[in-house]
Amino acid sequence: MKLKTYFTGVLTLGLLLSCATNPFTGKSTMALPGTENSTLFPAAFQQYNQFLSENNVVKGTSQAEMVTRVGQRIAIAAERYLNANGYQGYLKDYAWEYNLVNDKTVNAWCMPGGKIVVYTGILPIAQNETGLAIIMGHEVAHALANHGQQRMSASMLQQIGAVGLNVALQNDKNIGLYNQAYGITTSVGGMLPFSRSHETEADQIGIYLAA
Repeated sequence: MKLKTYFTGVLTLGLLLSCATNPFTGKSTMALPGTENSTLFPAAFQQYNQFLSENNVVKGTSQAEMVTRVGQRIAIAAERYLNANGYQGYLKDYAWEYNLVNDKTVNAWCMPGGKIVVYTGILPIAQNETGLAIIMGHEVAHALANHGQQRMSASMLQQIGAVGLNVALQNDKNIGLYNQAYGITTSVGGMLPFSRSHETEADQIGIYLAA
């Protein structure tokens, strides 16, 4: 019975799988239900607002203004690149937002839809606006290239064998996984790792966005 249930889940999964396109490589990538932008963006915006309400957001300082300034520049660079390469409208549902959070954690992240957080703990490493642009460009690149979506899909696939497809795809059971997939944590060890190819790709895209 267990074997039959497993194969039923696998067959069902095959029917549910869809693909997303990486606009920087043109390659198709796997996307499970619940990880497409139409689902991720509303969830991301809600999670982002909740995160801000629970953390100390820095406003009105020169550092906060720098984060906003760099973020806006990266958003413009991303749109320019995408428009020039046949992806007009790719960012139409993005609602860019840039916030500095007072936390000693060395981290920064970008959620689906352009929701960015930079921790004050990473500013000494960035040193200046150029360094911050490289860091933020890298994080935005992960979002634009759908790396978090791929990471979450892979993690959900790993769960299927243990808990069954019907459980693995329940959104309310995956909030922790969602936060891990997009780096929304104050514990670096709590994040799901990006693959080496994802990191290399984000480095290359990020440098362009930061230029």
